Amino acid sequence: MKVFVVGATGLLGSQAAAELVKRGHKVRGLALPPLPEGAKLPEGMELAFGDYTKMDDAQLQDGLMGCDGLVFAAGVDERVSVKPPASAFYEAYNNRPLDRLLALARDAGVRHAAVCGSYFAHFARKWPEENLGHHPYVKSRLEQEAIAMRHAGAGMDVAVLELPYIFGAQPGRRPVWVFLAGMLRRMKPFVFYPAGGTAAVTVRQVGEALAGALETNRGGNAIPLGMANLTWKRMLASFQDGMGLPRRPVVTVPVWAFALAGTAIKLQKKRQGLEGGLDLPRFARAMSREMFIKPEDGALSLGVTPDDIDAAIAQSARASADALDGKARLVGMQGEKN
Repeated sequence: MKVFVVGATGLLGSQAAAELVKRGHKVRGLALPPLPEGAKLPEGMELAFGDYTKMDDAQLQDGLMGCDGLVFAAGVDERVSVKPPASAFYEAYNNRPLDRLLALARDAGVRHAAVCGSYFAHFARKWPEENLGHHPYVKSRLEQEAIAMRHAGAGMDVAVLELPYIFGAQPGRRPVWVFLAGMLRRMKPFVFYPAGGTAAVTVRQVGEALAGALETNRGGNAIPLGMANLTWKRMLASFQDGMGLPRRPVVTVPVWAFALAGTAIKLQKKRQGLEGGLDLPRFARAMSREMFIKPEDGALSLGVTPDDIDAAIAQSARASADALDGKARLVGMQGEKN
C-alpha cells in the first residue's frame, strides 16, 4: 500500500509514517515547514512541504495520485487560544480541509483513510447530559466524524480514531504538555486538581492504531482508543517525577472550585481577545469524571500492543520542562501561543 500522510513531520504523523514503513508500505508525506530540529523521519518517505489549508485541489491531487491510503494527522486540538470565534478556527483547520481531502482522495482512487480525532467526541455521545457539543473544539470533532462517515463507502473505508491523552515526545517539537509543566511548577506545596481521570496512549501506540486502521477497517467507523486508564492523581504524580520535581500531594477539589478557576482563566483570555476550544467553567463537571476507555473498546482490534505509559509520561514531562527553560528551538502547532 502507498499512503499519503498529511502532517507527516508532526508527532503523530511521523510515528504513523514510521510504522507504515516498518510494515512494508510506501509513504508520501505532506507537512508544514520547517522540519523540527533533530526529528527522525523514516527512510524512503517522500516528503513535500505545504499548507494543506491553502493548497489548491490540483496540488493535493498530485500528492494523492497513486496512493491507496490516506492518513490525516494534522489539525489542531483544544489547547490553543485564538481570536473568537474559536469555532471558525477549528472549522478552518479540522473540518473543511478534511472534507476536501476525502473527496479528492476518493476521486484519486484512495481506498482506505484514517483520521486523527478526539475521545471527546466519544464521550459527547456517551454522556449527553454533559452537552459537550457546546464546546467549540468538541463540536468540531463531532462534525469531523460526521464528515468522515459521509465519505465512507463508494469504495473508500474511513476510520476516525478517537484519541485520548497522548504521551511521548519528538525532538524539535514543542510538547502540548508545556502548560501542565508550568502549572506544576507554580503549585506549591500542593497540586489542586479535580477528581476523575483519563484514558491514555503512547505516541507509538497511535502509530500502530493508524496503520492498523488502514489495514483492517472496513466501512465508516469512529473507534475509541485507550490502552491505559489513569486517575488524575496518578498521571500528575508521574508527570512530576518526569520533571524531576519533588512529588507534591495532589489535593482533589470539588467541581464548583474547579469551575471557579476555569472562570478566572476564561475571563483572562477574554481580556486578551482570545477564546479557547473548551468553555472551562462548563467543562469542569466532565473533567471531574473518569474518561476511561478499555483496550478492547477499539485499540486491540487495530493491533495496538502494550507500551510503558509511565515512561512516555516522563518523556513528555522532561521535554515540557526543557521547553519552559528554553533549552531547544522548538516548532509549535498551528495557533499555539508559545
